[in-house]
Amino acid sequence: MRIDCQHVWEYISAYIDGEVDAELRAHIDRHLETCEICSAVLDSTRNVVVLVADGRVFELPAGFSHRLHARLDKELELAGP
Repeated sequence: MRIDCQHVWEYISAYIDGEVDAELRAHIDRHLETCEICSAVLDSTRNVVVLVADGRVFELPAGFSHRLHARLDKELELAGP
């Protein structure tokens, strides 16, 4: 089984929650060892979980969602198949 960035991003939440099977976790772990982008996405997602669990409310800057999705699309294109 070959795991690419798109697979990691698809399972990132389940990975953090410990809800992926051992084989998939091992593949994701190996991918994270060499992929700085996915490692950053993992760290960022964990940070979001911590912030959300904190209960405080943060207002995102205008256009943040659009810029985030544009950046993710660009990174996916660069990562290729």
